[in-house]
Amino acid sequence: MNATRLDEEFTSSVHIYEPHRNGLPRLRPYFKALWQRKPFATEMSRASIRADNVNTFFGQIWQVLNPLFLACVYFLLVMIIRGRGNSFDANVERFVHLCAGLFVYHIFFAGCVRQGASSVVGGGKLLLNMSFPRLLLPLAEVRTAFVKFLPTLVVFFVILLGFGRPLHWEVIIAPAFFLMLGMFAAGMAMIFATMQVYFRDIGSFLPYMVRIWLYMSPILWYPDDPINTLNDAGIPEWVLHANPLYSMVGGWSELLVQGHIPEASWWIAASSWSVVALVTGALFFMSREREFAVRL
Repeated sequence: MNATRLDEEFTSSVHIYEPHRNGLPRLRPYFKALWQRKPFATEMSRASIRADNVNTFFGQIWQVLNPLFLACVYFLLVMIIRGRGNSFDANVERFVHLCAGLFVYHIFFAGCVRQGASSVVGGGKLLLNMSFPRLLLPLAEVRTAFVKFLPTLVVFFVILLGFGRPLHWEVIIAPAFFLMLGMFAAGMAMIFATMQVYFRDIGSFLPYMVRIWLYMSPILWYPDDPINTLNDAGIPEWVLHANPLYSMVGGWSELLVQGHIPEASWWIAASSWSVVALVTGALFFMSREREFAVRL
């Protein structure tokens, strides 16, 4: 009798995991577990933020100095390429536009994509030793990028008001484009995080892709700049919306700097890209996450 009880007590449980080709996990229990583990992702994000610039003199002030210096460098570069001759007001407007786009792109979007892409590979020990929804890893990096982005908003509004630019009421609509950009960035982070598990070279190619995407987006130039060129060439304007960031970053900058409400095509393009990227990224990630521990 005692031997039987001991055998029952020490009999290990058998867990059966379906291979990824059998489909996605049950979504309702998965997302319930994801929500319950939200504090875990929050703590991972806080630890990552505290670790940045920990050994430097200025510490977390670099979260503000980095994008500010970057904006100054790109402003000088654009002015050198375009040449002199612009009025002071035109230069101020371009600098404010550059800050609006560069802060949200470099700190938030690029941070989501770069850090999110390496979240699974970099969290190898967590995957091997803990049981949790793996989707927490790229989502934690999205939260990290968002927290790092918040101080740059203060810097941007100081620059905007400091140069005497008006603060338009349309600024209250700008969070809608930021939300769509965040959804798109989260989707891209999930996709690249999954791809990097199988192809480690993604981490080497990604910085170049992020830099090219910067030049193709309305950050160093105004959203209206290429429209006349396209019209002269007989190319339809919808070609611009093939770049998801054209409508998202362009709409963000138009609302903050110009006080213009983007036309309907921008809203449709931005919302479509954001939903497609988020859903595709989440499904792709979840369908492959059971292989991650084996591939690392």
